[in-house]
Amino acid sequence: MALCSRGAFLFCAMTRNLNRARWAAVWLMLGAPVACAQGAPIPPAPGGSADATVEFHDDLGRVVRVRTEPQRIVSLAPSLTETVFALGLGARLSGVTDYCDYPPEAQTRARVGGPINPNLEQIVLLHPDVVLATRSLNRAETVESLDRLGIPVYTTDPRSVADVVTSARRLGEVLGAKTDGEALAEAMERRLAELAHRLTGRAPKRVFFVVWLDPIISTGPETFLADALRHAGADSVITSGPDWPQVNIEEVVRQNPEYLVFAGAHQDDPQATIDSLRKRPGWSSLEAVRDSHFAVVSDALDRPAPRMLDAIVDLARQLHPEAFATAPASPSATPQRKSRL
Repeated sequence: MALCSRGAFLFCAMTRNLNRARWAAVWLMLGAPVACAQGAPIPPAPGGSADATVEFHDDLGRVVRVRTEPQRIVSLAPSLTETVFALGLGARLSGVTDYCDYPPEAQTRARVGGPINPNLEQIVLLHPDVVLATRSLNRAETVESLDRLGIPVYTTDPRSVADVVTSARRLGEVLGAKTDGEALAEAMERRLAELAHRLTGRAPKRVFFVVWLDPIISTGPETFLADALRHAGADSVITSGPDWPQVNIEEVVRQNPEYLVFAGAHQDDPQATIDSLRKRPGWSSLEAVRDSHFAVVSDALDRPAPRMLDAIVDLARQLHPEAFATAPASPSATPQRKSRL
């Protein structure tokens, strides 16, 4: 079985076309064609009443009208599910995708299918006040279909670690938990500031992030994952190309990275990962392979959610252990709450 970063390359396992029969069932269930324009009145759940709504611009520039303090939330991405729980709003989460596995409580929620091909009928049956989507995993067609059904969809598109922080803050506002969103974002910012302080003056390690091995796929320089590497004191040797470039082994050998980085690949026995690469043509010539210079972090690094910071700090510890030998001086003179670093 190929070693891979499961989260970053999740879309490889979810490339089916939308089930047209299922879509037809949605229309039949509603009793008649629905032609709700974007921002149309939100239909109340059975027995409910139309609450006051608030307008937001999502990361796609769409105007989305959402009830104040929406009580029924459907998440179409693992990262969004994690963020909802991090905001303390897990009790409002009515539905999640088949791939939403953290925290464990998320697995008790109703399943609405995969991010690429969610079950629209199931989403409608959950009567969501808002559906959360992300541009990187969910299709525009899904957002448009739900929009036509009068279901508000707020779409995020974090492209950097700073964007992940901003997304947490904005989702707090959208979900009627502005104070919690602000507190979560500030806590993330403090952790990043303390980590930056620890790494001050230390040269970044040149790394090759392995997303997939057959074929070899890494991460491009403009992804949130590449930015996460930079925050961990690493520079990817892939400096140009698409978000998920396919790379030949000759290019990896030419770049000769100091470290190989894997997310979620054989975490329980990371040495086995390197041992397997020693048997592959070309890989054995890399200094990182010969010297067993590798880092393995959790799949949290692949997900643009608050837990990503745990993986960033973990990676920084592996690449720069000397930076964590002693407690650092405070990065600012302002008293701060205790960090989890």
